[in-house]
Amino acid sequence: MKLLYCLSGHPTLPCNVLKFKSTTIMLDCGLDTTSVLNFLPLPLVHSPRLSKLPSWVSKDGSLNLEKELKECAGRVFVDSQPEFCLPERELLDLSTVDVILVSNYHCMMALPYITEHTGFTGTVYATEPTLTIGRLLMEELVNFMERVPKAQSATCWKNKEIQRMLPGPLKDAVDVWAWKRSYSMPEVNSALSKVQLVGYSQKVELFGAVQVSPLSSGYSLGSSNWIIQSHHEKVSYVSGSSLLTTHPQPMDQSSLKNSDVLILTGLTQMPTANPDGMLGEFCSNLAMTIRAGGNVLVPCYPSGVIYDLLECLYQFIESANLGTTPFYFISPVANSSLEFSQIFAEWLCHNKQSKVYLPEPPFPHAELIQTNKLKHYSSIHGDFSIEFRQPCVVFTGHPSLRFGDVVHFMELWGKSSLNTIIFTEPDFSYLDALAPYQPLAMKCVYCPIDTRLNFHQVSKLLKEVQPVHVVCPEQYTQPPLTQSHRSDLMLELQPPPMPYRRCSVLSLPFRRRYERVYILPELANSLVPSEIKPGVSLATVSAVLHSKDNKHTLQVIFFPSSPVLPKRKRVLEEPPVLLAPKPLLSGAVPLEAFLATLQKHGITEVKVEETADGHILHLQAEDTLIQLEEDGTHIVCDNNEPLRTTLRDLVLRFLQKL
Repeated sequence: MKLLYCLSGHPTLPCNVLKFKSTTIMLDCGLDTTSVLNFLPLPLVHSPRLSKLPSWVSKDGSLNLEKELKECAGRVFVDSQPEFCLPERELLDLSTVDVILVSNYHCMMALPYITEHTGFTGTVYATEPTLTIGRLLMEELVNFMERVPKAQSATCWKNKEIQRMLPGPLKDAVDVWAWKRSYSMPEVNSALSKVQLVGYSQKVELFGAVQVSPLSSGYSLGSSNWIIQSHHEKVSYVSGSSLLTTHPQPMDQSSLKNSDVLILTGLTQMPTANPDGMLGEFCSNLAMTIRAGGNVLVPCYPSGVIYDLLECLYQFIESANLGTTPFYFISPVANSSLEFSQIFAEWLCHNKQSKVYLPEPPFPHAELIQTNKLKHYSSIHGDFSIEFRQPCVVFTGHPSLRFGDVVHFMELWGKSSLNTIIFTEPDFSYLDALAPYQPLAMKCVYCPIDTRLNFHQVSKLLKEVQPVHVVCPEQYTQPPLTQSHRSDLMLELQPPPMPYRRCSVLSLPFRRRYERVYILPELANSLVPSEIKPGVSLATVSAVLHSKDNKHTLQVIFFPSSPVLPKRKRVLEEPPVLLAPKPLLSGAVPLEAFLATLQKHGITEVKVEETADGHILHLQAEDTLIQLEEDGTHIVCDNNEPLRTTLRDLVLRFLQKL
């Protein structure tokens, strides 16, 4: 049985488990970070505004969680260390997972929760950039959390009876008891020590049962789609892919062809937003703010879209007369991210690969750093506080605006309408992200840049690769709730795709048809093929089927000799006698020729009756029936063994013995 367990409800942060050919394979382990939007921000320095927020009390006064819930501009927030929504861990025993396949660095953020707390003893497979940048993202997350620890932990609001009395969106939050605080660096290091590096198109055999192989998905440095196949079945896992020409290697589409099942996830979260148009809007809003004397804040991850933003700004700075404006990139891993992006040449598109051999840095941000137009810092403390000057552009995390250096700049610049915050990451609702900072004077611009496949591109891709069945999140099988008339913002396929949601278990619709079996040379030498028709020969085989590590081999039969027993004990059993196998019969009995043969042997009174499977011959004088069918012949003859034997021999004349 081929089963797919869905452990995540977020289509772009997937976590699925595939049971296929006696192996249990986890496909990604994305961490749903949207849960942090329900928490108050963690300021780097004491914030009088946040500390003076009123506690939330229910309208009838019956519910008062003053130490846990605070109210800001009509919204209620949890005053505690932010927590994350983990993949479902009760649907199946995660200690039985054999391997984890990671498609990109955004889809591995839950890895320490899985490998360190479920009894997992398997191997994780990922490309080198995925591992390296994934480590940076985890390191940044841990740093953001540990440098602003909160003593209290809010748990009372999670009580089901209390939660249903809370206002939305807290009231509608899913599986809140399963939410967890961030992991630690020792857990990160332990989890990543289980990762085995793989390259594109490298074939990795799992227990002799299946082969897995990563393909370039074109989305980010080292991002992969995965092929999981046996000798006769093929499953493709397409997650976070892009057909746009950006910095990574282009997507490998041809290898996805001839799939029995294609599991599709990680499509764009912004199907109506054109990435090129968003880049243009980003640059124009940035220039407008700087010319007016304001500052620009760009909440971002330390890798990915920021490389494209810096490249775009590199071309834009001089033409927009922004040559003297300082650009700051602040992250605990800023330096590592900028350096690593320049050394992963073989994972870049051809245009950037060719620059390495000139030699030139593949990304232009190296020149921005050399000319002091871009400066990077690990935090706002130390050198940054000395060199900081305004107006400026600051790239920093976290895009949720709940932790990281971005919280400090929101408090610092939020009161002035000259300043602008530009959202480029599509993972969070910008209105929800800004909610705990209201009322806000600074301008807000939403330019989400999501280069992943849109519905038009994925429909075209599926027509080209033509999988037999498509499996996808249920969100892709219906239009967005806010645009229910847009049937172009959903997957319309024939046959319809199989949808899944969090905690669902799907039985994949393909069955094992063939199995590869190897035959030993000495057994092959003993075979005597018989030609049953021109160009087709058959041979019978008597052998022992030996199965080990999911490999099946036909071996010669060896009967053990009689055991040597003590002299006083008699041998009670004779050694087994090897009987010659009965010959197999092939061919068909032609009706007219058989009737003529019966007549020659004195059987003349024959009544022929046609049936759905062949013919029934009634030998009236002998009171005997002969059933001639496509796959067998039956002789029904009572108490006349000589006649039955004669009729059997006449039938055998027309059949071939193997």
